Amino acid sequence: MQFKGWQRWLLGMLVTTAGMRAEILQVYVGTYTGPKSEGIYGFRFDTESGVIESRGLLAKSQSPSFLALHPGGRFLYSANEADQWNGKPGGYLSAFAIQPGDGSLRELNQQSSVGAGPCFVSVDASGKNLLAANYGGGSVVALPIASDGSLKPHSAFLQHTGSSVNTQRQKEPHAHSIYPSPDNRFALAADLGTDQVLVYRLDSTAGTLSPNNPPFARLAPGSGPRHMAFSPDGRRLFVLNELLSTLTSMAYDPARGALREIDTESTLHDGPVPGNSTAQVCVHPNGRFVYGSNRGDDSIAVMSVDPDGKLGWVERVSTQGKTPRNFQLDPSGRTLWAANQDSDSIVIFRVDPATGRLTPTGQTLSVGTPVCVVFAR
Repeated sequence: MQFKGWQRWLLGMLVTTAGMRAEILQVYVGTYTGPKSEGIYGFRFDTESGVIESRGLLAKSQSPSFLALHPGGRFLYSANEADQWNGKPGGYLSAFAIQPGDGSLRELNQQSSVGAGPCFVSVDASGKNLLAANYGGGSVVALPIASDGSLKPHSAFLQHTGSSVNTQRQKEPHAHSIYPSPDNRFALAADLGTDQVLVYRLDSTAGTLSPNNPPFARLAPGSGPRHMAFSPDGRRLFVLNELLSTLTSMAYDPARGALREIDTESTLHDGPVPGNSTAQVCVHPNGRFVYGSNRGDDSIAVMSVDPDGKLGWVERVSTQGKTPRNFQLDPSGRTLWAANQDSDSIVIFRVDPATGRLTPTGQTLSVGTPVCVVFAR
């Protein structure tokens, strides 16, 4: 790996602010296996100086396209988008131990995702279960996590059903993400193929998922919900819709696990961009801004959120690369790392916490087909 446009001193000045706790973050990058990538890569980010150090390849793994950190910070998990596992059709999930001190990775084990095309993983707040979404299989699963961080065979499997109006992309269900609710009582899954956010009751002790009542919230036909993010107070859910390039703000009732649409806005603002689709959504730690990536337009859309959950347009900023499949805000919310899948780059932006606006820092990291960024303390 090589770096472009270092300008470390500039990034240091941009991210260091009064009262901000200086720390060293481990940064893990999931990729698609190919000529320029072999698995999970790593960086060390000094939030005080702004210096970013490449750690190179940390774990050789087949297309670890999405990563999730254990709440205890000791383990990392990946969805491996493989065609088969142990000679059987379907993808698999991998568990890694994070080594104290240097943050290097040691693979623990693998388990079947019980479906085709696993594309997303998350860990429930108790740290007892890994949740995964199978895009190709249109299903979600839960796998118990052992005390040593390894994965046990699945304890829950739910097959989605249905379709929607886009005849090319929505002939069948395509589960694209699954998230535990902030209180860990529910798990919410976005299904691109059915235009639904499905809600499941989560029993973290038993590792089970069961349909909630109400069982789902429906979005506009042809929306294609992909990824989601909760507000810091847990009262709002923001759903990024891949097919219509829109962001939906929803009220979330934590007592019932129920959702109600508040507002939907375009991530392009000025009109359609042929071939565009959205990918990742993040909420700023202060809860005032939401960010969504546009693939095709190759940009990050920035929107404000008022106290009632209404969305307001702020700006759209080029990611200075091609196909921003994923991006993440660092834990402080001071920098945004945009992973450009098809230009093999991660471009770093400064975030203004008062306005939400993004400013390029001039720093670009070189990584083959980056598709997921995770920060670990």
